[in-house]
Amino acid sequence: MRTPSGRWFDDLMPLAIEDYALIGDLHTGALVGRDGSIDWLCLPRFDSPSMFAALLGDPDNGRWLVAPVDGSATSTRRYVDDTFVLTTRWQTEGGVVEVTDLMPLGGRRADIVRRVRGVSGTVTMREDLRIRFGYSTAVPWVRQVHEKADTALVAVAGPDAIIVRGPHLDPADHTHTAEFDIAEGDQIDLTLTWFRSHNEPPKPLDVDHCLAHTIEWWQNWASRCEAPGAYTDEVRRSLLILRALTNEDTGGIVAAATTSLPEQFGGERNWDYRYVWLRDASMTLQALILHGFTEEASDWRRWLLRAIAGDPADVQIMYGLAGERHLHESQIKQLAGYQGASPVRIGNAAYTQYQGDIFGEVMIALHEARELGVKESEYSWPLQRALMQYVEDNWSRPDNGIWEIRGPAQHFTHSRVMIWAALDRAVKGVEKHGLTGPVDRWRRLRQDVRDEILAQGWNADRNTFTQTYGSSEVDASLLQLSQVGFVDADDPKMLGTVAAIEHDLLVDGLLHRYRTESGVDGLSGTENPFLTCSFWLAEQYASSGRVDDAVSLMDRLVGFSNDVGMLSEEIESSTGRHVGNTPQALSHLALVRAADAITTALEAQGRSLDDVRRASARS
Repeated sequence: MRTPSGRWFDDLMPLAIEDYALIGDLHTGALVGRDGSIDWLCLPRFDSPSMFAALLGDPDNGRWLVAPVDGSATSTRRYVDDTFVLTTRWQTEGGVVEVTDLMPLGGRRADIVRRVRGVSGTVTMREDLRIRFGYSTAVPWVRQVHEKADTALVAVAGPDAIIVRGPHLDPADHTHTAEFDIAEGDQIDLTLTWFRSHNEPPKPLDVDHCLAHTIEWWQNWASRCEAPGAYTDEVRRSLLILRALTNEDTGGIVAAATTSLPEQFGGERNWDYRYVWLRDASMTLQALILHGFTEEASDWRRWLLRAIAGDPADVQIMYGLAGERHLHESQIKQLAGYQGASPVRIGNAAYTQYQGDIFGEVMIALHEARELGVKESEYSWPLQRALMQYVEDNWSRPDNGIWEIRGPAQHFTHSRVMIWAALDRAVKGVEKHGLTGPVDRWRRLRQDVRDEILAQGWNADRNTFTQTYGSSEVDASLLQLSQVGFVDADDPKMLGTVAAIEHDLLVDGLLHRYRTESGVDGLSGTENPFLTCSFWLAEQYASSGRVDDAVSLMDRLVGFSNDVGMLSEEIESSTGRHVGNTPQALSHLALVRAADAITTALEAQGRSLDDVRRASARS
């Protein structure tokens, strides 16, 4: 980590995005900085208003710091194997101390535990608690309460309340602080519990039990993982992150744990990702079921049935965690934004967009579930038939595309290919799995869509598929054409498209989504390379025989993971800094897909990762 100096716990700027680690309880998550400060926390759900929001402003927007007073202290950290129990070890002049952070599972509560344990010597610790409910719009009423021989802090504002237990906290200017010594062998537990303000505070936790149970639950879940031969550790951590972003009650999968971390430092491309995109959730489902997690497939399918119940014409591209439909976008003026990048947005206006590709992603995911033995329920295939009727009626509409373009709707080639994929999987549901449906009509429309794409989405002069019909621009989403089976990975048309994407979008060896200077998205500014797209390129390389290129790119990409294996949305290629919301589900599931493709390619060639790396070193 950075080596702080002086009163470093008063630093006004949030850390680099890669300096945060996620802890979570399958309902929400907190971001813990290398400096010991929890700078982002929404309770009780990912999409609830924040209580700690220093990430999008400064410490006075809410945070909870537990760290040594010693300004020269340094730290290392790691997760307990296959868990989200985070252990940070601090080295100071006076000794060594460990802080274990977790959000306990299984108690139907919303708790954070911070256990401080002395390893050697004596270390003076600092606790700094600044509670700001409602995206920093509400400073709570705080009072001390007595519990047997101890005191606790209760904070209340509107519907929200917390109780904080641990060392006695002294108030000063809407901040509560404590200093305490930890000697070798000492242990102090600090806990924070959220509750609804009209209820009584929950009882204290049995921290030993919560710690043991939480470790056991995560490790039992991870033990079911069927990881590929290549990049096994990275795949396991990615699947764990995908599970941590999944609500255990509803089955909804958020795209990321945060809102408004910018796509360009200081820019305006700041969006709220704490919702369930049908696209991202469908792709996540594919990653989970292909690696042994079929139970999650059933949970998500039930979520889908509830979320889009009713008229298929009302289907949205995204929903709340429980299927909420109204995700009105607004700006929070009280938050200055991550390192000044404004505005800070909550909600997401893209929920009103029409994006034709989502039907393909949903149908592909449900087809994969069938292929792996997940049985159709009484309502799941009728739902898919209803979706297909909507596809038949609307397939030729222009849309806003996979990247949620805020400019005019257009005929995006990727979207139209995903319409083709939806029809293809519906046909296979009848042909391979004995389901009922107008298969002859679906077959004819599938061919019509294919013919249109080849006629209007192909640019013969550039030898490439195009971003939109009739244009010469390309788009990294075209890499999915081979993934969904529209063309083979080694088809000349696909290879020509890859060459055009490399020429137009590959910058410093990493892919951008599209050329922002074309004006297609209706926004000002630029963005950084999009990690998912580079993972797609690695997958394409592996699937088309360019295995050495795939491994070289993949090694670089996984090297961008932070010290606990997290990836954000984008990367600043010149510095390796994480950019955009984090941890990003799409980045991690694309990592998993690329690892699978590389494993398959290596097995076909009878080679190992080490073989490829040695050959690369020799050349």
